[in-house]
Amino acid sequence: MGAMDISVITQLFAKASSLQRKRAVLTVAAIAWGTVAILMLLSFGQGLRDQLVRGKHGMGENLAVWWPGETTKVWEGLPQGRAIRPRMDDINYLRGRMPTASNVVGEITSWQTTLTWGTTTVSNRVTGVNWEFGEMRYHWPRAGGRFINTRDEAEKRRVIFLGNELAEDIFGDLEPVGETLLVNQAPYLVIGVMQRKIQMGTYKGPDEGNAVIPITTFASQFGRQQLSNIVYKVSRPEDMPQAQREFNEGLAAKFRFDPTDEAVTGVWDTARGAEIMDQSMLGMQIFLGIIGALTLLIGGIGVANIMYAVVKEKTREIGVQMALGAHRSWITWPFVLQGVAYTLLGGVFGMVIALVLVSLIALVPVEGNQALEFLGKPTLSWHIAAATALILGGVGVAAGYFPARRAASIDPAETLRYE
Repeated sequence: MGAMDISVITQLFAKASSLQRKRAVLTVAAIAWGTVAILMLLSFGQGLRDQLVRGKHGMGENLAVWWPGETTKVWEGLPQGRAIRPRMDDINYLRGRMPTASNVVGEITSWQTTLTWGTTTVSNRVTGVNWEFGEMRYHWPRAGGRFINTRDEAEKRRVIFLGNELAEDIFGDLEPVGETLLVNQAPYLVIGVMQRKIQMGTYKGPDEGNAVIPITTFASQFGRQQLSNIVYKVSRPEDMPQAQREFNEGLAAKFRFDPTDEAVTGVWDTARGAEIMDQSMLGMQIFLGIIGALTLLIGGIGVANIMYAVVKEKTREIGVQMALGAHRSWITWPFVLQGVAYTLLGGVFGMVIALVLVSLIALVPVEGNQALEFLGKPTLSWHIAAATALILGGVGVAAGYFPARRAASIDPAETLRYE
């Protein structure tokens, strides 16, 4: 294609566009609407995915939670129905038998414990834990506070770490750190308050309503050493099956039961749950993308219909041009350029509108609004923009190419009889 052909094509494209302004505006508006629809769908899907990922990580990552159970199989002459109840001293034993696990901690929970500060009294759960629990379960302290440390556990200190909602229920707007809180009438020093976090998974209730003390202190005050549950963590999700085998074999060797007895060895594998959630979110994003692409395709069909209408209206004119020696590219390319230009122009307007809407929604406060906290804020990312641009380009080329091919196939002699 030479310089002359490009010049002629450009002139024909400009002339056709200037003569069909109203049609062009409506076409661009249709594409813009489709672009806004697909971008908002995908950005809301991305925002929901990001929020679910944050919520999934709120409890901790790559964890397995085990609860005591009873045997259902006879083993080495011992009957079924035996209760398996590890004690706090068994945590060190399990750590030695589980090299794959990055850490193992125990929990002992009292569900109805009186917490008193001044004239305020609440009945709440209190959990005794090993000091590593805070990092494993993402109990990050607010500024000015801390979580339980090794000395607290070793020296059986009466210190307590509060969930942020529980702290607000007891102390209101007052800073709790440094205050003395009575736990079943025994004085405890509040050493920290948990940072506010989004938490999708839980096994005792949200962490924001929990109170945590050293496991040794719990055993000393409450006179209980049997564990309510055990939590262990691996560095990578793929290490979890091996860690579970080590846990089952270690526990079975200590308490003499069949390590394949799932009634005893069953755990909640959060790593597996995270994998399932990722697959579900990918499926949801693909579904939303298909819906958005179909919406945009409808706009593309509208462009193609307009181009076909233009071809029909200009049949005689096209025939005369071809009879006078017009090149095939002079007929084809103006239509292709019209389709692409309308589509891309509508896409640009749609992207700008979507960006403005996403920016405005981002200004809406979500704290305290459970619906918005769950849905998250829509997020426009580069891969969403790239996918939209790719779809727009394909729609534009298709919308211009097929009408152009029809225009170029017109027989000049037949146009003389066209009304």
